[in-house]
Amino acid sequence: MAQPQTSSRRKLYMTLGALVVVFLFTGFLNYPKAWNVMAGAARSAHLGISDYWDVPFRLGLDLKGGANLIYEADLSKIPSKDQTEALLGTRDVIERRVNAFGVAEPLVETASAGGVSRINVELAGVSDVESAIKQIGETPVLEFKTPKSPDAQIDKKATDEANAASLKKAEAALDRVKVKREVFATVAKEVSEDAATKEKGGETVFVNKMTAAYSEVVQEITSQNAWKGELMPKLIETKDAYWIVKVDDIRRTEREVQASHILICFKGASNCDKETTKEEAYAKIKALVPQLTPANFAKFASENSTEPGAVNSGGSLGWFFPVTMVDSFATAVRPMYVNTITKEPVLTDFGYHLILKSGSRPNVILPEYKLSVIKIAKTAGIINASDPWENTNLSGKDLESATVQFDSRTGEPQVSLKFSAEGGKKFAELTKAWVGKQIAIFLDGKEISAPVVQQEIDGGSAQITGNFSIETAKTLARRLNAGALPVPIKLVSQSTIGPTLGAADLEKSMKAATVAFLLVALFMILFYRLPGVISVISLLFYTSVVLAIYKLFPVTLSLSGIAGFVVTVGMAVDANVLIFERMREELRLGRSLLSAIDEGFNRAWSSIWDGNITTLFAAFVLFYFTSSVIKGFALTLAIGVIVSMFSAITVTRSILRFVSGFEFAKKEWLYGAKKK
Repeated sequence: MAQPQTSSRRKLYMTLGALVVVFLFTGFLNYPKAWNVMAGAARSAHLGISDYWDVPFRLGLDLKGGANLIYEADLSKIPSKDQTEALLGTRDVIERRVNAFGVAEPLVETASAGGVSRINVELAGVSDVESAIKQIGETPVLEFKTPKSPDAQIDKKATDEANAASLKKAEAALDRVKVKREVFATVAKEVSEDAATKEKGGETVFVNKMTAAYSEVVQEITSQNAWKGELMPKLIETKDAYWIVKVDDIRRTEREVQASHILICFKGASNCDKETTKEEAYAKIKALVPQLTPANFAKFASENSTEPGAVNSGGSLGWFFPVTMVDSFATAVRPMYVNTITKEPVLTDFGYHLILKSGSRPNVILPEYKLSVIKIAKTAGIINASDPWENTNLSGKDLESATVQFDSRTGEPQVSLKFSAEGGKKFAELTKAWVGKQIAIFLDGKEISAPVVQQEIDGGSAQITGNFSIETAKTLARRLNAGALPVPIKLVSQSTIGPTLGAADLEKSMKAATVAFLLVALFMILFYRLPGVISVISLLFYTSVVLAIYKLFPVTLSLSGIAGFVVTVGMAVDANVLIFERMREELRLGRSLLSAIDEGFNRAWSSIWDGNITTLFAAFVLFYFTSSVIKGFALTLAIGVIVSMFSAITVTRSILRFVSGFEFAKKEWLYGAKKK
């Protein structure tokens, strides 16, 4: 008989071990600070243990603050059989638009009653409600067009006249700088058409012949052996502009590096739209330092960096010469070893940076120029005014996504387009047929770009380049992502909840959950003694697992959702009450402790099953046939019921069977049972 008992005991130990692992995993997931403290100590001992990444809870509108918008959809012109599909299509477009706006956990749902169709939009964390309303209501139309007459699309006379005017304007500007000795920066701010430098008085970063925007200019001043401080005596003509150039500085050697960065900007920094203070930004980026490794750097950059496009690029800057960066960034990255991360944040005009240097190439003799420039653009070609463009079979419906990216050489923002599989084929065919000619991109009937096709472009992606600022590039990407609304919508109601009120409600809810847990624990210990203590341990396991599920799925927690959790805290021990009462009865009848435990669970199981299944049915009905407020309650209720069944049957039973092997646990008074 020893063999079955040994096997049963081994199985029990394996179950308990697995439960301990689950409890530790969920506990550290819920409170990663505890693990990170140990991981930091381990790293100090060169054990190489990584930190836990803090997965935040997803808070709903009523806890995080934000806006609730209700739109009425006009389906009067849609056939009855297509109205449901049109309403769902409108919902999908609105959802894409609010996602592009950067809203955290948006909720977009439809409802129809009394012949009126409405769309409810919840935007948690949104403070600029008017911008969100504008974003949702836009109806952009994206078109790709080609010239009707590709061989006669340019009006040569008009083009020559326009370029003559540009030359005259450039010569007048050169005269002001060279002859009249006016301040270069003043003239640049007044007349230059170079968007990247105009507001800086024409001043560039260090550039070289590989810097696309200034490649021809650099080649010209290199061929003329320009020296530091020289104002080029004549205009430099390139294919697209006339340039007035002053050479401010020259560097001739540089080591090319490969790096990534995490940027946390703050209010007042260049191109930053955040309200974060400088001190808050420093504290936030400093907190990331102990968690970063070369392996997880891209993940942290995607999730934390305020740089547009970091979500997709992982903060990668590609290969570059440090002189092309701002001085403090270049100074920091030059002496770094490969595969190391800066220990202290680097401050630039854009905010605080953490830098990962991932590669380095041998020194290259490459003249690098810091210039002051005035650009007067030439006209590539004035198209004949008689309706020069015609639509192609490629349109906005073929576009899958648009993102803001940065040129790895110039750092200038550009909009990257990714087409669907079918759209990619259309785009490849279109570019193959129009090599050497223009394809224009129109948004809402307005031309936004008309690049000349250099070669066939396959792979389903393309870039829109131009004199974009970060904000204009972001706006364009958002609008391209939005698509067009299938039906007209009208805003009929809006309400706003402040984040302070939401935070106060969250604090009260957490207090309620804590008090509920303590009261249930106190009752179980006083009334059921040792089994009550075990049920509290099981309740701790239940709470840890449920909170981890909320984080991992993730579940959006609203006030009603937290109410569902508080209710299930009490329900979690309901099964234990049935089991413990059965155990008492069996002990009073003279059964052994182990036999009473097994019999108590077996006899109580049918009641536990029936009660919880009916609750799950109710939660299912609430989730699928009610509004978002009740859905949150139903979801947390269902999760709590499922996990409570597991914790009561598996966790409590395993611990009871384990302690029953000890002599102290066999005393009847620990169970409140006296034999009849």
